Amino acid sequence: MLDVGKWPVFALLPPEELRLIRQACVFGSAANEALYVTVNDEVFALGTNCSGCLGLGDLQSTIEPRRIDVLCGKKIVSLSYGTGPHVVIATADGEVFAWGHNGYSQLGNGTTNHGLTPALVSTNLLNKRVTEVACGSHHTIALTTDGEVYAWGYNNSGQVGSGSTANQPTPRRVSSCLQNKVVVNIACGQLCSMAVLDNGEIYGWGYNCNGQLGLGNNGNQQTPCRIAALQGVNIIQVACGYAHTLALTDEGFVYAWGANSYGQLGTGNKSNQALPTLINTDKERMVEVAACHTSHTSAAKTQSGQVLMWGQCRGQAIASPHLTHFSSTDDVFACFATPAVTWHLLSVDGDDYLTVAQSLKKEFDSPEISDLKFLVDGKCIHVHKALLKIRCEHFRALLNETDEDAIEIHQFSYLVYRAFLEYLYTDTINLPPEDAIGLLDLATFYRETRLKRLCQETIKRGISEENAITLLSAAVKYEARDLEEFCFKFCVNHLTAVTQTQAFADMDHDLLKNFISKASRYGAFKN
Repeated sequence: MLDVGKWPVFALLPPEELRLIRQACVFGSAANEALYVTVNDEVFALGTNCSGCLGLGDLQSTIEPRRIDVLCGKKIVSLSYGTGPHVVIATADGEVFAWGHNGYSQLGNGTTNHGLTPALVSTNLLNKRVTEVACGSHHTIALTTDGEVYAWGYNNSGQVGSGSTANQPTPRRVSSCLQNKVVVNIACGQLCSMAVLDNGEIYGWGYNCNGQLGLGNNGNQQTPCRIAALQGVNIIQVACGYAHTLALTDEGFVYAWGANSYGQLGTGNKSNQALPTLINTDKERMVEVAACHTSHTSAAKTQSGQVLMWGQCRGQAIASPHLTHFSSTDDVFACFATPAVTWHLLSVDGDDYLTVAQSLKKEFDSPEISDLKFLVDGKCIHVHKALLKIRCEHFRALLNETDEDAIEIHQFSYLVYRAFLEYLYTDTINLPPEDAIGLLDLATFYRETRLKRLCQETIKRGISEENAITLLSAAVKYEARDLEEFCFKFCVNHLTAVTQTQAFADMDHDLLKNFISKASRYGAFKN
C-alpha cells in the first residue's frame, strides 16, 4: 500500500515503529509536522510544533514521537489542517476535536487563544455526528451524517458562508442555498469553501478573485452559490488547491477552474479560468482527484490505477496532466508538492507481517495446502473446505454431503466463479462493472446478501452513458432495488445520450414501457 518512507519527517523512526503506523498526516509550512495513529489506536506527534499544533500541551518541538494521550483510543475518520497551523479531526463517534493556531477562532471554541491540546468542539455540534472535516488557511468546515455543513473561523472573504465577513467564533450551520439540501463531500481552498450535494450539484462560497468558485466572475461570495455552468453534470468529489478547484464527475471526467499560473488546471496553458473547464485525460476514466490548499499541485487517479499530476511540481509548471509511475495520488504530494504535505489522511499498511485476512488472501487458489478444487470452463480453482463451510451456507450444506475433492461447475463462467470464491477469502471483489452483473446473478442464486451489495457498488462506480441501460436491465432482473434506482436516476440525468445508445434501442419492451412511465413521473420530459 502506501510507503510512509516517502515523507522525510518520518525518516528517523525505527522500522519497528514504522510498521505499526496505520494512519498518518504530514503538515506545516515546511512539512515539518506529523501526526500518526498506530494499529493499537495510539496517536503520536512529532515536528516543530508551531502554535502548539502537535497537541502535546506545550510549544516544544520534538524530533522523536510523543504520544497525544487524549486522542488515544479515538478512531479518527477524517483529519484536516490550516496554515497556522490548526488541526481538526472527526472521530468514528462523530465527535470533532481541534487544536493549534486560533488567532481567528478557527478552533471553534469562542476564543482566539491557541489550543495546546485537542479539545472537543461542542457548540451546535453536540447532537450531531460529523463524518468529514476540511480546513482552509484559518477556517474550518464540518459535514454531518444529516448532510449539513457547519463552519467557523476566519471569514474575511465570506468563506464561513454566514452572509457577512465577520469572523465566526463557534460552529454555525451553513444554510442559505444549502437549506434542506444534503451535502456529501466538502473541501476548502485557502479562503474558500466547496460542497457537493447528493444530487451532483456543487456549491462554493468565499474568496473568488481567481475564479476558484467557478461562477464565471471574480466576486467574493458570502453565502453558497451553485455552479450553474455544471448544470446537468453530476459531481461526486471536489478537491481544492491554494486557489484552484478540481471536480470529479460520476462518469470519471475532471473539471477544473480558478488560478492557473502554475498550470494547475491542466488546460495546457497558464490562463485563469472562472468557469469549469473539462480536462483532457486521454479518455481515461478518473476515480479520484487530489489537491491541497497549501499548494498549486493537482493529481488524479485512473480506474486502471495510473496516477497523473500537473501544476507546480518541484518548481516546474506542468500545464497538462502528466503520467507518473506512482500507484497513489499521495505519492505525488510526497515527492512533488511544495510544501510536501499530505492532501488528506493517509492510510498506511505494514507489509512485513501478514494479518489473518492477508494470510487467507495469500492462500486463495494456491494448490499447496488446498483440499478441494473447482473445475470451471476447463480451469482449476484451488480452495479449502473448512473456510468455504465457515463463509458460505451453500457450501456448508454441499460439503457436508460430499467427500469429493473436485467439483465441476457449469452454471457460471470461470471469471465469475473465481471472483466469488476469492470474495470468500478477501471480502472484496475485483471485477469490471459488466462482469459484476454475472457475479450479481450468482450472489442472488446463492443468497449472498453482502456480495450482492458489493456487486451493486461496483456496478455503480462503473456506470456510463453507454452501459447504463444494460446495468439497469440487470438490476431489474436480479431485483436489486437500490441499484435499479441508482441506474434509473443516472439514465434520467443523462437522458439524451442514453436514449441514443444501441442498448436503449434493444431494450426489452416491458422494461422500456416502465422506464418511460417512471421517467415521465420523474419530470424527465418536461420542457
